[in-house]
Amino acid sequence: MNRDGVPYGLGATALGIIGLVFGDFALQWQPVPKDLPGHHLLALVSAVVMLVLGLGVLWSRTARPASAALAAVYLGWVALHGPEPVAAPASVGSWLGLAEILSLSAGGLAPFTLSTQPPNDRLRLAARLIYGLCPLVFGLSHFAYADFTAKMVPGWIPYPLFWAYATGAGHLAAGLAILFGVVPRLAATLLTAMMGSFVVLLHIPRVIAAPGSQLEWTMTAVALSLTGAAWALRQSLPGSEPSGALAFDRVGLDR
Repeated sequence: MNRDGVPYGLGATALGIIGLVFGDFALQWQPVPKDLPGHHLLALVSAVVMLVLGLGVLWSRTARPASAALAAVYLGWVALHGPEPVAAPASVGSWLGLAEILSLSAGGLAPFTLSTQPPNDRLRLAARLIYGLCPLVFGLSHFAYADFTAKMVPGWIPYPLFWAYATGAGHLAAGLAILFGVVPRLAATLLTAMMGSFVVLLHIPRVIAAPGSQLEWTMTAVALSLTGAAWALRQSLPGSEPSGALAFDRVGLDR
C-alpha cells in the first residue's frame, strides 16, 4: 500500500466508480459536451481509466507511474477548461475549475519527480510552481464569492462568513508559501489538513443527506482528490527553502 498516495488514489478511484455508476463524466470538472458522439461510451472508458489509475496509485509498486499517468489524464481535463478563462479572464469563477484540475495534475506529477536517482529537480520545481498558483485562485474565489462559500459551511458551525474568509486566507497563504519556497512542506501539510476537513465536515454529510446525488458524490471525490494532491505534492517538497525569489538557484536554473 502506498500510504502517501492514499487520498489521491482514493479520490481518482471514487471518480471512476461514480462515472461507472452514473454513466457520465465528472460534471463541471470534466465538461465534455453532451452532444459529443459516443458520449456515454467515452464516459465509461474515462471512468475505467480513472479507476485503474487510482488503484495503481494505491499500490506501492505502480504508485509513481500511475500517479504520472493520472497527472496526464488530468492535464487533458485542463484543456477542457481552457475556453472559460479565455472567454472571461477577469472572472475568478472562470479560473476556478482550471485551477482545481491543474492542481490535481501537478499533485500527481510531484511524486513522479522523485522516481529517478537523483530526483528530477527541474520537474519538481515546475510541479511546485504550477501547484502554488492554484491555491491563490481558490483563496480569491472565497473572497469573491464569500456569501456562497459561507452557505456551504455546515449550519452547526458558527460565524460562517468568518470561515469563508479565514479559509480563503489560508489558501492564499499556503499558495504563496509553496510558490516562493517559504516552508513549503509545512504549507502543503496545513493545506492538506484544511482540505481534508472540508471532506469530513462538509462533503461527507452532504452525501449522507443526498445519497442518490451524482453532484454530491462527485464533489466529495474531487475534494478528496484535491486533498490528496496537496499531500502528494508535500512529499516532493523540502522542509524549507533558501531565502530568495522562487529559489531558482537551488536547481541550477540560473545557469
